[in-house]
Amino acid sequence: MSISGAIRKSGGTQGAALSLSSTRGWSDGWLNADNVSLSTEKAMKVSTVSRCVDLRSDIIAMLPVYIMDEASKKRLPGHRLRNVLCERANEAMSRFDYEKLMQVNLDLTGNAYAWIVRDPHNAGVVELIPLLTSHVTPYVDQSGALWYVYTNPRTGEMTRLWPEDVLHYKSYSKDGINGISVLSRAAMAISTGYDAQRYQRALYQNGGRPSGVLEAGTDLGGMTTVKKADGTTEEISQREYIRREWDRVQSGPGNGFRTAVLDHGLKYTPISMSNSDAQFVESEEYRVADIARFFGTPLYLLNAGKQAYSSNEQNSLDFVKYTLMPLLIAREQEDSYKLLLPGEREKGLRIKREVKGLLRGDSAAQAAWYRTMRELGVYAPNEIRALEDLKDVPGGDTRYASLNYIPLELFAELSVLRAQNKQGGEKD
Repeated sequence: MSISGAIRKSGGTQGAALSLSSTRGWSDGWLNADNVSLSTEKAMKVSTVSRCVDLRSDIIAMLPVYIMDEASKKRLPGHRLRNVLCERANEAMSRFDYEKLMQVNLDLTGNAYAWIVRDPHNAGVVELIPLLTSHVTPYVDQSGALWYVYTNPRTGEMTRLWPEDVLHYKSYSKDGINGISVLSRAAMAISTGYDAQRYQRALYQNGGRPSGVLEAGTDLGGMTTVKKADGTTEEISQREYIRREWDRVQSGPGNGFRTAVLDHGLKYTPISMSNSDAQFVESEEYRVADIARFFGTPLYLLNAGKQAYSSNEQNSLDFVKYTLMPLLIAREQEDSYKLLLPGEREKGLRIKREVKGLLRGDSAAQAAWYRTMRELGVYAPNEIRALEDLKDVPGGDTRYASLNYIPLELFAELSVLRAQNKQGGEKD
């Protein structure tokens, strides 16, 4: 079934397209507890926010997805969901595009929805179609049942969807149903970053010069006639006329550092920058760190903070374990419950995402870890090769274990056997 056909069949709200270039598809803006107005469009213009959203969504989208039998710990590459999960989520999106869009929606709005299009004959999953978060409304009816109302962005028609047919990933939530986005919680920090960028831009547009005061030795009272852009005239005060002329000559792109000629006893006194203005770079680093904390992203991944290989490697592992893993576990539980059939779940089948590649250290540490796991008999050579995307080799399925360590209760017996073997060898 095509995407357009699926949307027409599902119904849904009259609305605008969703894009970062136009905020009409999102909510136009909102106020947080501190009455700070923010929109996704403004937030994504802050470099730290844009990088955090892009980085998190890219990493999650690139992770391999597979179905595993929890009982035997074997992967099922021939499972019926392989095409939807591993190749094409729908006819228009690769798996990477789909996973990235879902994570972007989750980070920006706190919720990510996908309609599960099923085969009417066997309930198999045919496509996964992301839905505009601004056009989906979860609600609980009088009986306590959860439903999702989808409003078609073209026709405005509303359709009620079964919860089993909607994948719903949510961020931090107060009720377990509606997610609260990182942008909402970080509105103050992000708005400060946005305003700082606007301030910096205005400063550069004015040639880096601070504002100042024009002093006159005489009274500037009285009115003067000026011509407006449309050809009409207006009466303004002498003070306003001088201010406008000064701004016209000295402000704006290309007018910075021009030489000013003052007459009629005028004197210009610049207002010097404060220490906080002079330390703008230092304050910028603080804002980056503040926003990064909300997204749980290490500073070195944002090209900020101190760069040290040893600490960055540990920060990378912490990022995977404490930021990405909770997001992945939430996805795996939602996917397993709604994409697998009840009988498959009862047999122990689960949808997983491979993160071992992200947890690898440097080559030396990785080699030492493989050697230890092999000597302990945990991994066979072919299992290690599989982790490195290498094909099996003959005899590589045999596990080995060292005899240097034995249970204490067998130590006396082994000592006697070793002594006897040694004596037998000397006689020979």
